Amino acid sequence: MALRVYNTLTGKKEEFVPIHPPKVGLYACGVTVYDYCHIGHARAAVAFDVIARYLRSSGYDVTYVRNYTDIDDKIINRSNEEGIDWRELAEKFIEAHDADMGALGVQRADVEPRATEHVDDIIRLVKSLQDRGFAYEVDGDVYFEVARFKGYGKLSGRNPEEMRAGARIEVDERKRDPLDFALWKSSKEGEPWWDSPWGKGRPGWHIECSAMSAAILGQPLDIHGGGKDLIFPHHENEIAQSEAEAGREFSRYWLHNGFVNIDSEKMSKSLGNFFTIREVLERYRPEVIRFFLLSTHYRSPLDFSDQALDEARIRYERFMNLFARVHRTLAEDRQMNEVESRSLRALSEELEPAFRQAMDDDFNTAAALGHLFTALGTLNGVLDGVEAVAGKISGHWKKGVDGFFRQVGGSLGFFDDGIEGGPAYFAASRSGDDEAEGKAQVLAEEREDARKAKDWARADELRDRILELGFTVQDTPQGPVLAAKK
Repeated sequence: MALRVYNTLTGKKEEFVPIHPPKVGLYACGVTVYDYCHIGHARAAVAFDVIARYLRSSGYDVTYVRNYTDIDDKIINRSNEEGIDWRELAEKFIEAHDADMGALGVQRADVEPRATEHVDDIIRLVKSLQDRGFAYEVDGDVYFEVARFKGYGKLSGRNPEEMRAGARIEVDERKRDPLDFALWKSSKEGEPWWDSPWGKGRPGWHIECSAMSAAILGQPLDIHGGGKDLIFPHHENEIAQSEAEAGREFSRYWLHNGFVNIDSEKMSKSLGNFFTIREVLERYRPEVIRFFLLSTHYRSPLDFSDQALDEARIRYERFMNLFARVHRTLAEDRQMNEVESRSLRALSEELEPAFRQAMDDDFNTAAALGHLFTALGTLNGVLDGVEAVAGKISGHWKKGVDGFFRQVGGSLGFFDDGIEGGPAYFAASRSGDDEAEGKAQVLAEEREDARKAKDWARADELRDRILELGFTVQDTPQGPVLAAKK
């Protein structure tokens, strides 16, 4: 099955055909660095991280670009509130962004431009638009004239005439049309500025990504993406200014991730209903948060709640329990038997192709994870049979299982550390709570052995010790699963 992606521009799934295969230029809009990132930002970053990973695993030579908006009204206002230089503020939150995304396993993009590094490119683009009759200057401000671009509204499906009819009276009456948007802003007293043909000023928001993407990847792009909230006006305006200036397509495919919702409302800073990544990391492991984010298709809305994260934690730890079982049941020198061989054939001939088929269907991580749970059941079944006769599994089998999870997990950003033994995951100590969890996991494994030996008194004793550490233990067909005691 060829890779198919949902193209927002056409409103349908299309076969992915790069402009210059195997090269792929992927541009995703990054964050405006005036505050700490929230889970909505994490969803976008993880979604496009997986898209880049999977394209690479499929043989494409990907150049992934994700920008920072490091000059903006919000940055200026926040720096004034805190009484620090705007550059210092931007640097602070770029570092925070990188730390938070790194904790979630988001790989660095190949190129991470800052708007302030491309002011010359921005000025050239604005000047070209003005020379071509698509932009006009008023008192040092430069606006894009939407009426001159005939395709305006094609990404968002909005009709410009209807938008004009519903537009409120603009405060800035200097604009020729309520839909016209700023390409360059004249500087106000105390604001940062750069010299330009229109006087001292700074870039408008929309022009930044057009200039940066063209400077780094050229035009057209293979893929441009971001959150659904960017479709209008940001991406719509990018298309208008980029295609008006270059006279050709801006991006072949447009991909957009869905919102993270709280109580059916989009999570956003403007609504005040958001949780920063740092706040959530205080309560959940990074791997669990990533698992939660990928458990739903990237285009679908995602409901954020403690219950959803708790469920993601239990589901993710089923894989860690598998790796722990493999670790403690290993005999390197034993030959692989037919049951083990048959299970590895199922992985390579059935489950890995099914995983790739799901990912080829518009990066459907939810369906792909479903196939990994099927693999989990198959492999736990092998271990059940081995443990029933107090046997051991072979090193060849472990190598095959490790290879499968590294291959599929690499596309999702999972499992690499856990594969070398679930105990390493459970014993990892970022805090005292994690140390207690590691101890509880060891006791849970001892308790499982006691249950299999029908030593019920010992099993009950171990359950009480686990409770004392702040955890409950759930007995499942795939082994014990810990959960934090409520």
